[in-house]
Amino acid sequence: MKIICHGTELNEALLKVSKALPSKNVNPVLEGIKVKAKDDFVVLYATDTDLAIERKIAAEVLIEGETVVQGRKICDLVRTLTNEQIEISTTEKNEIKVKYTDSEAVIPCYQSEDYPTLENISDGDSFSIYSKEFKDLIGKTLFSVSADDSRPILKGCLFEVEDFALSAVALDGYRLAFAKKPLEKSSRKMNVIVPSKSLGELSKLLDDDDAIVEVKVRENYLTVDFEHTILTTRLLSGDFINYRQIIPKEFNTKIIINKEQLGAGVERASIFAKADKNNLVRMDIKEKIMTISSASAQEEGKLKENISVNLDGKDVSIAFNARYLADCMKVLEDEFIRINFTSSVAPCIITPCDGDEFLYLILPVRIT
Repeated sequence: MKIICHGTELNEALLKVSKALPSKNVNPVLEGIKVKAKDDFVVLYATDTDLAIERKIAAEVLIEGETVVQGRKICDLVRTLTNEQIEISTTEKNEIKVKYTDSEAVIPCYQSEDYPTLENISDGDSFSIYSKEFKDLIGKTLFSVSADDSRPILKGCLFEVEDFALSAVALDGYRLAFAKKPLEKSSRKMNVIVPSKSLGELSKLLDDDDAIVEVKVRENYLTVDFEHTILTTRLLSGDFINYRQIIPKEFNTKIIINKEQLGAGVERASIFAKADKNNLVRMDIKEKIMTISSASAQEEGKLKENISVNLDGKDVSIAFNARYLADCMKVLEDEFIRINFTSSVAPCIITPCDGDEFLYLILPVRIT
């Protein structure tokens, strides 16, 4: 194999695929990045056997071939050569030689036949969505995924495809996040559970633009194809929680509030709530005012802040973990949001004032 390419394009591609390198040293060959040169392209590929990322870049291919090079070393080297024209060739000693200006470096390789791959899906169920919509959908739900190993099914997001819409659901036992986006194309109704790690890496790769992203599902795998990049991930197996059963349908108190004011108030209140084990922020809603309050358990200060609201229904006093409220406010872009309450011990529901693009459920902390 012998190729010539520009350092900037190679570096960007290596940065993308290196996200699939395993964090733990389980199998030495998995520390490698597969490099395949054919026609006028070089394809880079990395996997930890659960997640795989492939990136194709244009290059001058002098000799076709493939090898598996030590991933961290090639990434660290090329990162310093972004302004250089780079020549990469394999040697008889199972190494690659990297030439730049009048210099060269040699990096050991692994046997390419020992390198595992996750097969890209060419058929199966599928849907298409704008890149910016997909990225926003992930951002609006991923933060609510559980980190508890005792309930592994909750360490992923549920994707539901129905009526040319994609819904994502994540919950961790204390909160639930739901978001929905329109699809450009869909083959049929489907439900899959995608690991949070894979979605986190996918979100970083997606651009905030109108490029079309093609998603295919078959058996236990999902493949996302976009902008010369392919991400493949294993899916989680099992039954997701019937989240619709835990969302209240009737409410005694409904308010409309400015999202920026609420987010800023919660952030300030959390300064004084951090010393409390529940990070407690209290809300007292009466007439046209929401009073946000918090106090340090060590009597190191307290806060009380008033925000105007549009109230429909009964007065209510309720308390939440400030982080759960803050996480939700960070991903919302609406100027005003609707919050629905049933009682001081029942979950609150946050939705847009119009439509059903998102829904957040947060369990309260009992007030003593």
